[in-house]
Amino acid sequence: MAAPKDILVVTSSTLYGIKIKRYLKPVSAHIVAGTNLFSDFMGGISDIFGGRSQSYQKQLASLYNEAIDRIKHSAYEIGANGVIGLSIDMDEISGKGKSMFMLTAIGTAVILDQDVLGKEQLQNREDFMENVGVERINTLKKKNLIVEKANNGKLELTDDIWDFITSTHVTEVFPFLIQRYRYGLVNETITTSGSDNSNFHKLFTDYIDSLPSDEKLVFLYNAIREETNGVLVLQLSKIVRDLNLYNFEKSIELLKSDEFVIQKRGLRLVTYDKLFYNKQDKEDLKSIITYVQDNFKERGTRTSKKQLLSKEKEVWVCECGKTNDIDEYCGGCEQDIYGFKEREINPIGALNHLTQKVELITEFIE
Repeated sequence: MAAPKDILVVTSSTLYGIKIKRYLKPVSAHIVAGTNLFSDFMGGISDIFGGRSQSYQKQLASLYNEAIDRIKHSAYEIGANGVIGLSIDMDEISGKGKSMFMLTAIGTAVILDQDVLGKEQLQNREDFMENVGVERINTLKKKNLIVEKANNGKLELTDDIWDFITSTHVTEVFPFLIQRYRYGLVNETITTSGSDNSNFHKLFTDYIDSLPSDEKLVFLYNAIREETNGVLVLQLSKIVRDLNLYNFEKSIELLKSDEFVIQKRGLRLVTYDKLFYNKQDKEDLKSIITYVQDNFKERGTRTSKKQLLSKEKEVWVCECGKTNDIDEYCGGCEQDIYGFKEREINPIGALNHLTQKVELITEFIE
């Protein structure tokens, strides 16, 4: 199974024409919706049969899709390639005057016959249909209008727009969002503290999290490689960290870049986590350790200088030309002997982190 997205999930207990080779164990997912969803629903109950109903249908559909996504990840973690008997329930949680929704999804993880599965599994694409609902047509119309405005730089990011591009996974607006994020950071209308009124980073993170796994990786890692605004690179890296989107192949591409600034970004990303690890991941981490040891050498030059009474003191000369005491940052460019600033992950710190991670994984996986 190539990725969690490829796992087949069905509500039935059997699959016509596909052999179940092994039953593994139950897998589940739990999602708690914010209180605002419930309160908005109650506040608009008088209008529930009007325009509001479509909004709630989309939010609920988004929750269901997220639950299925998490079920797929849980199944993938234990080596399954299918989930049968999927059941999803919605319950209300109340307490201290507050109410929330809890969505619970449960199914049985199984191993399906790979040969048959490859022929029978439905592909993840939109097929032509004999009939199409008006809601689908209106959604496509709205999407096209949003994409057109984004391409022209005229899209206004209202709450409704954020909800729509997140729930319907409008990947075409990603370049516009990056441009808007960069502009906001430069002009200080968006802050890294998260205190700005638009709370752009959180909304952008939710948007990224809603995208299909492969696409979110491509978008994020490419943006981290190509972005020239250092603050935005840090914000994008935080998303990789917070969503556990570490990826070996894409991280090693950054490490092997000809540009040192890109190598630094890759070194930071390899210290982040993914949702779960297997034997291959452990070997990949070992290979990264070897690569960092072999390729991140000291960029400064160690030497010594004479002091009083003919005693010599070990020092290092930075690339900028300034002489510094050993184990101290350069007094000129504020970089260490490896070329890293104090707040950056340097090779020694990365190696310590990676070595510890491999040791911890080995506790569970030989």
